[in-house]
Amino acid sequence: MRFIAALYRFVIAFFCFAGTYEAWLSGIGNRWVYFTVQTNILLGVVMLWAGAASLLKGIQPPAWIKGCLTLYIVVTGLVAWLVLPPANPATTAFAFGMMTTTMVHIIVPIMASVDFLLFDPHRRFPWHYTLSWLIYFPFYLAFVLIRAQIWPHSGPEAGGNPYPYGFIDLQELGWAKIGLNAVEYLGIFFVLALIIFLIDRILPKRTPLTVQ
Repeated sequence: MRFIAALYRFVIAFFCFAGTYEAWLSGIGNRWVYFTVQTNILLGVVMLWAGAASLLKGIQPPAWIKGCLTLYIVVTGLVAWLVLPPANPATTAFAFGMMTTTMVHIIVPIMASVDFLLFDPHRRFPWHYTLSWLIYFPFYLAFVLIRAQIWPHSGPEAGGNPYPYGFIDLQELGWAKIGLNAVEYLGIFFVLALIIFLIDRILPKRTPLTVQ
């Protein structure tokens, strides 16, 4: 079973890195400001770690890291589905004959969720993880806002707009609305974190496919 788990996790890592190849080609440039790029690259690294550990019977990534990235890759998929406009094939990059947005917004979130459900051991998240997992989002917002103040015309959006998403566009929304959006999103993230925590508690400690 560990060979199947390893292969599955390596495939997730492949989609993570293939779907963000534009960021790799541009170096540490404006593509890295996207939440989607950051979460996919971080998850890709962790899946390489988890896959190698599964194959070699090594030490798996800590439960906190695995749960945190599961939460944020689910967020990535839900935001793409519910908030962002559909990808335009005429302007979207392709990798291996597939739109990269399909990889990072659909395939990776689904595969990572399945990995969490089937291959991870369960009942290992203490309740306070639902709060500590939220720390990434405030840091991400601070990164975007500070970067925009230092390099106000750096892109990645049209015309050099440094804000990657409309809901954190300070120029358009102002501080009050940005603050309200941050609170709303943190509330949503907490609910999703709580759902992941409860699913982890409900599932048996080990499934037939669990790999340690």
